[in-house]
Amino acid sequence: MTEEVKQEEKKAEGKNALSMIFKVLLGLVFLVVAAYLLIKWQWWKATWLVVKGFVGPCLILAAIISFAIAKE
Repeated sequence: MTEEVKQEEKKAEGKNALSMIFKVLLGLVFLVVAAYLLIKWQWWKATWLVVKGFVGPCLILAAIISFAIAKE
């Protein structure tokens, strides 16, 4: 009985490892495509505009979270 459980656990670990490898490869593909779009299609100005627009709201959210933590 315990041998069957161990075999099933090994199969589950194998599936988890395969899933993790797939996710890492997919992430690498996304990074390569993003780098290609930024460099080849010259999206620097648009990307910089998005980054500048994101910084303000992100800092406001960080301040709100800091205040919530300090209140405790």
